[in-house]
Amino acid sequence: MTTPSVSTSPAFKAPKGTYDLIPPRSAAYLAVREAFAAPVRRAGYGYVETPGFEDVRLFARGVGESTDIVTKEMYTLTTKGGDELALRPEGTASVLRAALESNLHKQGNLPVKLWYSGSYYRYERPQKGRYRHFSQVGAEAIGAEDPALDAELIVLAVDGYRALGLTGFRLLLNSLGDQECRPAYRTALQDFLRGLDLDEPTRERIEINPLRVLDDKRPEVRAQLDAAPLMRDHLCEACKAYHEQVRELLTAAGVAYEDDPRLVRGLDYYTRTTFEFVHDGLGAQSAIGGGGRYDGLSEMIGGPALPSVGWALGVDRTVLALEAEGVVLDLPATTDVYAAALGEQARRTLFGVVTELRRAGIAADFAFGGKGLKNAMKSADRSGARFALVAGERDLGEGVVQLKDLGSGEQRAVGLAEVVGELRKLLA
Repeated sequence: MTTPSVSTSPAFKAPKGTYDLIPPRSAAYLAVREAFAAPVRRAGYGYVETPGFEDVRLFARGVGESTDIVTKEMYTLTTKGGDELALRPEGTASVLRAALESNLHKQGNLPVKLWYSGSYYRYERPQKGRYRHFSQVGAEAIGAEDPALDAELIVLAVDGYRALGLTGFRLLLNSLGDQECRPAYRTALQDFLRGLDLDEPTRERIEINPLRVLDDKRPEVRAQLDAAPLMRDHLCEACKAYHEQVRELLTAAGVAYEDDPRLVRGLDYYTRTTFEFVHDGLGAQSAIGGGGRYDGLSEMIGGPALPSVGWALGVDRTVLALEAEGVVLDLPATTDVYAAALGEQARRTLFGVVTELRRAGIAADFAFGGKGLKNAMKSADRSGARFALVAGERDLGEGVVQLKDLGSGEQRAVGLAEVVGELRKLLA
């Protein structure tokens, strides 16, 4: 008689375009987040966390009605009470909304410096480096117009990448002007774009926000943009001077950059300083982070005039960039010490020792599930621990445990009262 096969595949899988972070790869994501967060914390940025969804109008106003994010990529939902919400597609609008709602700008200490870390959501065609759910670390400086602030944020991002050992990234830099010089450039760009062979949706975009056409990635559009007028040729004297100060400060800080007069980024709120970090080892999805100044965003979402600047760095793409360069992160050990007990009394005693070790700051694990010594030692090897603690009834009678170096195989007895201190010395 044939035994029917039983499927062992799970009933549910992660939604298309998303991923699960599981060990050991998840440790790299944590390390990237910490590398980005450390420089901004040292620069006085405080942590902020916003809801995973917001009023859909926040993004329509802030990100821009004509952007692909708003027109094609937002996950929207209607609550039972009739509210129209959207899963957050980016962080800046949410953080600025939170700062305004909490009146942080009224506390007399501008700029308000905030950093955040979280998941964001966009409905787009999944491919390597482009997911429907992705992770970013961001930083925003709200309420001050100062080229040194723009330069500070760029330097902090560069320091984060460098701390990870990433070397193959490039910084692209541009200025998008302001309300004084942008209108004349907008008119010149519209006149140029109206003469091109473009589809109807793109022609509609010309009238709403012509800079968005410059960000079009389709080859048939990009091929027609070579002769497009550039913002740098239309900058007013104030914007030229501002941009030159940013460039000088970056150079003084040892940060190399490439002037990219066609860089516009994909959001409507940018003014003046605009920048992007790219990595050539990632193929089509080469951007690993970016940002810029957004002096008019506060007014767009109903707040007072608060000139601001910020960035978001992609955790997912940075991990891919590290892998492309072959960078191996120096990650802390998951387990330094693994304890295996023989007998119920030894089990209770070693469980207490493991608890003491953890409270002393030592990563320790325990042979759960009543494993025999042979299987317990296999688990110790698989855990990556440097040392194993083994004890049976006889050891306890003598007031000792066996301390084994899993690298050399050397084993010796250590008094129960001394084991935590001994391991602290060995692992220092």
